[in-house]
Amino acid sequence: MPAEEVRKIQTPLCSLLGCDVPILLAGMGGVAHWELAAAVAEAGGYPTLGMVRESPELIASEVTALRAATDRPFAVNLIPAATDPALLDAQIRQCLTLGVTAFSFFWDVLPDVIGRVKDAGAQVLHQVGSTDQARKAENAGADVIIAQGIEAGGHVHGRTGSFALAEEILQQTSLPVAVSGGISTGRGLTAALSIGAQGVQCGTAFLATEESFAHPYHKQRVVEATGADTVLTDIFVLNWPKGAAVRVIGNSITDALQGELLGHDPDALPRDAIAWDGEEERYRFSTDSPLRTTTGDLEAMPIYAGQGAGLIGDVVPVGARIKEMVNDAVACLDGRQA
Repeated sequence: MPAEEVRKIQTPLCSLLGCDVPILLAGMGGVAHWELAAAVAEAGGYPTLGMVRESPELIASEVTALRAATDRPFAVNLIPAATDPALLDAQIRQCLTLGVTAFSFFWDVLPDVIGRVKDAGAQVLHQVGSTDQARKAENAGADVIIAQGIEAGGHVHGRTGSFALAEEILQQTSLPVAVSGGISTGRGLTAALSIGAQGVQCGTAFLATEESFAHPYHKQRVVEATGADTVLTDIFVLNWPKGAAVRVIGNSITDALQGELLGHDPDALPRDAIAWDGEEERYRFSTDSPLRTTTGDLEAMPIYAGQGAGLIGDVVPVGARIKEMVNDAVACLDGRQA
């Protein structure tokens, strides 16, 4: 990537996080493993390892592999609300022992968790779905706010559009804000910068890359989908709190709901194994998406994708995706592209 392009697209967020371009990798559980994180880092972006509910041993393995592949900064994504407290404690302890210098949190804002890692000298990026959450995260010591809109793929906490939410938050905070949800191109990055945000966070755009740990079936579904093919539902809720909605590409499970997409109680759902990762069972209605290692009924699993899926036409290396985003954003900012 030419130095000129990097220079033109930098924001203060880049200096804070130690990246070249203000494009963040979402901490997608199961998908954002070290290969994807390293590729994003080497291409100039800011990566997040998706370690929700993972064992301390896997966290150590992933962090070690990531550091062997790149010397660029990164964050580790943990989600307290979806993690047993004892495991969360062990995860944080392992990360701090490993010298992890940045954490990305999501869902409920827990000041004690934020305070623990801040006291250890780590940065905190907090993804939020409302202005109230943004205020709580800032008051608890967060360094960066990620404004996630309803267009986003995967777990979605709020019900406001990405840019409307980001603008509201920007009016109330002096912290750097990144926009997340439905952004897959340089035009989206340019739009975020135009409202005063300092960057974007992308999930779907990086899921459909060669380095992603998602199953090829998942990647192909993203390539073939449009934003209108996605639905917001809480039928895939096992392992998460009641009411935790996700955006997925519609499949046989969502079709069978006949429009009743929300209001499902995880305690009322059966635990039927439909797929496996090695000896690990993956249940129908669970939040587990198909990974490279998954076998079984992939079609019935949640195929996470945001409404920006319609802008993704192929599976490419991470470097190519970021370069295209940067080139398009630079062209827009220079007024060379309508």
